[in-house]
Amino acid sequence: MMRIIVFSTKPYDRRFLDAANERHGFRIDYLDARLSAVTARLAAGADVVCAFVNDAIDASAINALAAAGVRMIALRCAGFNNVDRKAAAQAGIVVGRVPAYSPHAVAEHAIALMLALNRRIHRAYNRVREGNFALDGLLGFDLHGKTVGVVGTGNIGQVVVRILRGFGCTVLASDPHRSEECIALGARYVTNDALFSQSDIVTIHCPLTPDTYHLIDAKALSLMKPGVMLINTSRGAIVDTRAVIAALKAERLASLGLDVYEEEADLFFEDLSDRVIQDEVFARLLTFPNVLITGHQGFFTGEAMRNIADTTLDNVAAFARTGRALHPVPEDKPVLSSGGRESG
Repeated sequence: MMRIIVFSTKPYDRRFLDAANERHGFRIDYLDARLSAVTARLAAGADVVCAFVNDAIDASAINALAAAGVRMIALRCAGFNNVDRKAAAQAGIVVGRVPAYSPHAVAEHAIALMLALNRRIHRAYNRVREGNFALDGLLGFDLHGKTVGVVGTGNIGQVVVRILRGFGCTVLASDPHRSEECIALGARYVTNDALFSQSDIVTIHCPLTPDTYHLIDAKALSLMKPGVMLINTSRGAIVDTRAVIAALKAERLASLGLDVYEEEADLFFEDLSDRVIQDEVFARLLTFPNVLITGHQGFFTGEAMRNIADTTLDNVAAFARTGRALHPVPEDKPVLSSGGRESG
């Protein structure tokens, strides 16, 4: 019987993995701890470790896993930028992932951020609870007729384009791999520079690669229209946070919606409500009334969680039969792919 150690476990992980395991009968042990070179020894005796987006699966952790007898890393997410794939290959450890769980979940969350920021829903909610029904400061705009730039038109980006076209938006797209579906929907592919300069809203749906690291930097922001809205539900490090703060202070950015943050590993998925946040950059973001941040919850729907659990354990079952994951990670080389959020 395959033994699986699940790291970074939350109650909802246990619930959905236990339900998916009814088809397989694996032995699953759950740990609250994140996977790292220090905690990897806790996997001694396991065939497989199951990891999430903020687990640190670097060469040291992989070597420790190999020494513990682990033969597979089953990622319960699409993203794999936290895995040293070369080290895994050298250690003979197979790495599987969940390439698609629910593109609708993340796409709909991105649209929710747009609508909430535009109509100031977060501010209106707090006002009404305090008995303040004044409308000053809550003025929005019609999404209909606006130009929205979609960076990355993989599975998630395609759903975003479909929704935006339903709202009556003009859609500009940027991706090295053009989607025929997006073209059929009326999206027009342009360069990043053209997308930045022409869009009223820019929404990010590309994976984090060496080419997309800090794609949204001071130069990109300088090309954008004054008053632009920026949404990122992809990977935090695609956005240079310090450059974004400067653009907010200069009032070039009218609003910012984030479901990810480049230093989120020490923040997200934890209850820190009784602590002082030590990340000064993140704390600065929280001071802006036109910034809306959610804690990497875009993927978090029942449908997506079921798909994640099923695919994760299907990867393990395939490995048990064939020695290969059903959905292996790509080879370790820089790739500009159109895979959408690449996270979970």
